[in-house]
Amino acid sequence: MDDPTDRPGSRNLRPLRRLAGYLVRYRGVMALALLALLLAAAAALSLPIAVRLMIDNGFDSTGNVDFYFTLLLSLAVFMAAATALRHYLVSWLGERVLSDLRADVYARIVRLDPVFFETMRTGEVLSRLTTDTTLVQTVVGSSASMAIRSALLMVGALVMLVVTAPRLALLILALVPFVILPIVSYARRVRGLARTNQDRVADASARAGETLPAMQTVQAFTQEPAESRRFAATVEKAFAAGVQHIRARSVLMALSILLVYAGVVVVLWLGARAVIDGTMTAGELGQFVLYAATIASSTAVLSDVWGDLQRAAGATERLIELLEARPEIEAPTNPLSLPPTARGSLCFEDVTFRYPSRPDSPALVDFGLRVEPGETVALVGPSGAGKSTVFQLLLRFYDVQQGRVLVEEIDVRELEPAALRQHIGMVPQDTVIFAADARENIRYGRPNASDDEVMAAAQAAHAHQFIAALPQGYDTYLGEHGTRLSGGQRQRIAIARALLRNPPILLLDEATSSLDAESERAVQQALTELVQDRTTLVIAHRLATVLRADRIVVLDQGRIVDQGTHDDLLQREGLYARLAQLQFEDALQPAPAMAQPS
Repeated sequence: MDDPTDRPGSRNLRPLRRLAGYLVRYRGVMALALLALLLAAAAALSLPIAVRLMIDNGFDSTGNVDFYFTLLLSLAVFMAAATALRHYLVSWLGERVLSDLRADVYARIVRLDPVFFETMRTGEVLSRLTTDTTLVQTVVGSSASMAIRSALLMVGALVMLVVTAPRLALLILALVPFVILPIVSYARRVRGLARTNQDRVADASARAGETLPAMQTVQAFTQEPAESRRFAATVEKAFAAGVQHIRARSVLMALSILLVYAGVVVVLWLGARAVIDGTMTAGELGQFVLYAATIASSTAVLSDVWGDLQRAAGATERLIELLEARPEIEAPTNPLSLPPTARGSLCFEDVTFRYPSRPDSPALVDFGLRVEPGETVALVGPSGAGKSTVFQLLLRFYDVQQGRVLVEEIDVRELEPAALRQHIGMVPQDTVIFAADARENIRYGRPNASDDEVMAAAQAAHAHQFIAALPQGYDTYLGEHGTRLSGGQRQRIAIARALLRNPPILLLDEATSSLDAESERAVQQALTELVQDRTTLVIAHRLATVLRADRIVVLDQGRIVDQGTHDDLLQREGLYARLAQLQFEDALQPAPAMAQPS
């Protein structure tokens, strides 16, 4: 739960200048909004004059009363129409700028490479994309307009005060600091308590958000009473903070009313004395009081808006950081093109690579590997050996520090990254299922694919049968992260997605890790047929999944320590033989008997 008041502000408003580029796109709307604002301000400043004329001249006859009250009503109608038009136009501007800004920020984010996300938390990016853009919308669609309107009203009312009664105007200016400063000072304390209250409410929401998705675990361990007590304690803290905030707001309300009305009473008293002395008419007094009230309300609005502007400036600054972020991986100025008839050849030439977040620990060292077109190569080795790094470099999520990575005999750094990745299909270890139906999840591999092609890919991945059995078949919504599917079903959806892409190069990162024995056998049969016409790299911790590979490459600590067929590697009694012995012995060893009760 991220409340906009919790976002830090900026000490200056210069970052807001960056929003001008979004506003100038809609010059016509801005001009109309400014015109409506000026007309509404002019009408508001004319009302006290109409009140003075009505008081001083309106009671002479019935006709005068009717005329001046008609004038007052006409001004009110005009001001209401101009204010409504201003509100609509600036609110439209705010929503439009919010949409444009979010779209631009998101378009930049999705083009940033993994290096950026190694240092930037995903939650912070989402907060900037939602909370910070909302703060900007508040300024463009409300606060900026209110600030301009209040400034115009304050200046205009101040001028009219001096014109109406110069002596009383000087007195008002002297009283304003004594009325405004205590209110503004105490309002800061109230704002701080509001943030504390939001923090406590956020704690309660976080506690519920942590527990509810894990409800089965909570109930399995019979922790319902303990979790209820923890949540109740968090809610009580939120209640205590809320009461403290309410108490402070009540005091602020009383203080505001007391000081403002005390100031008004003093002015009225002095004005009444002036009316009795004959130096001011009753209408002029009424006009003066209305202008004084306008100044007081405008000053209060400006003090509130200033805080909004500071927070929006800070939000804009954070959004600019995202808009100006540049990916480490960019297309060359004159990229080369892959051959129209792809063969699927791969080559790593003496590659040494370190992740930016771990510069002292090489992930690959002098790594050399050539994969011929149509060959299936399995990468095996202990965790941290560098298997996944091979995939990361092949997809050019990172660039090597030494050596070259070649696809179709072309250095990947000389290719457009998007063109390179369209050349490759991947089934990741952590299956990603989007909150959409089954058809759209498979079609993600090739958005322009027909329904028949989607179904053919599902059949090849042995996913058609369970998809057809879903309530709406291929149109069935799969839930967030594919919650309506089993692990094996999600894996087969991902395989179908990669197959629909029909790439010359296929990357399988433990593609059958989440399948049961029957599903694994079915998918293995499909993969055996499909990899014949494409180059395939397979990462597998389960050695049984790579027995049919043309070649097995054994990695350890970023280096190739051995390679060959399964039988050849077993005979050499190296690392692969030890891994195979451990896995196959564990698979064949009977489970230990349960202890019998005595």
